[in-house]
Amino acid sequence: MSPRSYRLGEREHAVQQTRARMIDAARSLLTAHDGGMRFTIEAVARAADVSRMTVYYQFESKVGLLEAICDTLAANGGIEQLASVFRLPDAYAALAEPVRVFGTFWESDRLLSRRLRALATLEEEFAQVIRARDERRRRGLRILTQRLAEQTGRPSAAAFDATVELLFALTSFEMFDMLAGTEHSCTDVVPTVERVVRAALDASALSAQGVGEGE
Repeated sequence: MSPRSYRLGEREHAVQQTRARMIDAARSLLTAHDGGMRFTIEAVARAADVSRMTVYYQFESKVGLLEAICDTLAANGGIEQLASVFRLPDAYAALAEPVRVFGTFWESDRLLSRRLRALATLEEEFAQVIRARDERRRRGLRILTQRLAEQTGRPSAAAFDATVELLFALTSFEMFDMLAGTEHSCTDVVPTVERVVRAALDASALSAQGVGEGE
């Protein structure tokens, strides 16, 4: 390795370390006792011991910083496992698998997820980031539900949108957090949510049969 390449490698490593430090500082502010109400670019810069311009250089905006926080949360929470779900040949099994993946993901940093979603009801920057990620979850569930409809004929066209929205609600952080309460983890309630998902899919099948018999 040439001296120049070595120096570039060291510089890149230092940049990545600084970036990680800023993300850690942002997480600490968001999970503080005040509920993240002091979360600003300036506060993150102070906590990470960098200049405000360094934060802007790395993330460009508050939204960019929030995206990086959520990307780190997703990576640490194993959300990449969802990619394999779309390759499962059985569409019914594929629709149950996101429950396990999201149960693990929501539990990986439950306090941070709770704060991000609470602040999304108060500040547009947070809402923008959370809405986009929720919409990705909805689109994924819609694709899986479409596969199920193609394989099994359920849910019916009339029940399709309602089924997607029900699955969207069942895999949400709010659902897992509410069911887990203070006594359990989000992963503890995965079997419960799985049963409800199966019941919802079975109900859509019965609904489709009922429509067919009545025609």
